[in-house]
Amino acid sequence: MSDYRRYHVPGATYFFTLVTHEHQPILTTELGRKCLHEAFAKVRRRYPFDLFAIVLLPDHLHCVWTLPPGDARYPLRWKRIKEDFTERYLAGGGTEGTVSLSRRKQGERGIWQRRYWEHTVRDEDDLARCVDYVHWNPVKHGLVAAVCNYEWSSFTRFVAAGDYPIDWGSASAAEDFPGAEWD
Repeated sequence: MSDYRRYHVPGATYFFTLVTHEHQPILTTELGRKCLHEAFAKVRRRYPFDLFAIVLLPDHLHCVWTLPPGDARYPLRWKRIKEDFTERYLAGGGTEGTVSLSRRKQGERGIWQRRYWEHTVRDEDDLARCVDYVHWNPVKHGLVAAVCNYEWSSFTRFVAAGDYPIDWGSASAAEDFPGAEWD
């Protein structure tokens, strides 16, 4: 079995990528968005965090969180979010992917990939790259030609705050986009 090591820094800012099981395109459906919103809200009430930036794509999401001072328990939060989403989604009529014998033995459902990707944000430049990546992702995946045309993203909140011009990020600018260091 692989030895997954996570970097836990209390009060840090983290970039995450989570993918649905078998890349099922469920996150941007009405049911998927509703269940995810409710799961985030429930977990944030019990285990607070600042949801700094987010984008939902059909089969994955990217987001940036900042945890409270002294708290590095993002794995607990993701576990609870994934569990709550799964319960709500299946109760709401959503269907799951293939549940292997291994998943069945572990009591896992066919909604999320087991693992997720995490990156601890190091500084302001790194944060800017992560947030750019979050907002650029729908263009990268060919879902829209310009970032401002994607509905399920925190981009408009950043535009309203003056952090981006409304015309930031179009498909024609792809060759100029530096991307995140993990691309």
